[in-house]
Amino acid sequence: MHTEKLLKIALDVLDERKGQNIVTMDVRDKTSFTDYMVLVTGTSDRQLKSLCSYIEEKAKEDGFQVLGTEGDLGSDWILLDLGDVIVHAMTSQARDYYQLEKLWMV
Repeated sequence: MHTEKLLKIALDVLDERKGQNIVTMDVRDKTSFTDYMVLVTGTSDRQLKSLCSYIEEKAKEDGFQVLGTEGDLGSDWILLDLGDVIVHAMTSQARDYYQLEKLWMV
């Protein structure tokens, strides 16, 4: 229940804040460090930062702990670590280049 609620928070915020091409990957059978990875494309580095900031704010309001964030304004990829859920907010160019869906969906 805990993980599903956290995942719902992330997905709801991304949808409300106009994140594009949102993909949820269940990686429970592939790794032990997280249960879900959420990928989202943003139109600018400001939107990427905003998406992650709003998720972080909402998660904290609901009593969840944010473990860390990597990347900032000027980055084309921001990673938000919520423990059981990791959010990868990327520009379309970074997403095309790194192809995380292809890497993790094998």
